Amino acid sequence: MNRRDALKQLAAFAAALPVANAAWARDAFTVLNPAQKTDDPSKIEVVEFFHYGCPHCRDFDPLVEAWSKKLPADVSFRQVPAIWNNPQLAGLARLFYAAQVSGELHAIHGKVFVAVQEEKRPLHSEEGVREWITGKVADTGKFMDAYKSFGVNSMLQRADQLARAMRIQGVPTVVVDGRFVTSASMAGSHQNALKVTDELIERIRKERGGK
Repeated sequence: MNRRDALKQLAAFAAALPVANAAWARDAFTVLNPAQKTDDPSKIEVVEFFHYGCPHCRDFDPLVEAWSKKLPADVSFRQVPAIWNNPQLAGLARLFYAAQVSGELHAIHGKVFVAVQEEKRPLHSEEGVREWITGKVADTGKFMDAYKSFGVNSMLQRADQLARAMRIQGVPTVVVDGRFVTSASMAGSHQNALKVTDELIERIRKERGGK
């Protein structure tokens, strides 16, 4: 799900570089300039930007989940919800981080996509979340405490800053090592986006002198 002129805006900020596998076209990814610092420089960081209202993100989610389970030890993966100064997206992002902090993300992540997109649940609001989450998590009170916590507020702020710094214009978008950006729109499919991500990981590993 892209914002208007997403690919044009990304291309304006980047100059494509070839990857090792000639199967991938030059426009299968872009180069982020300037590159952004990652949370752990010792790892090759992969970040997926998404939001729960995006049907493409819902389609991508099981693929990226299966892919992430097979990552080697030198690669870290995390998901970051897009906000774009939108109150509803901010509410959905708050739900994501509350689930993460309370340890309930694995249990409800897929269900949130369904609740938002099929059931049209108002999970961008505190009242909507409280009603929906009751009975789905071990401790509703603990979950809602996390939902309103300072820590989750800080995570929301950081997510918004990161998306701005990485110039994220559409979702799902994958950023590799704070340097390379790819997506299904660029690579041709969700599966290809993950293959391009693997190519970029290998490229970075070789640059660092790894095998």
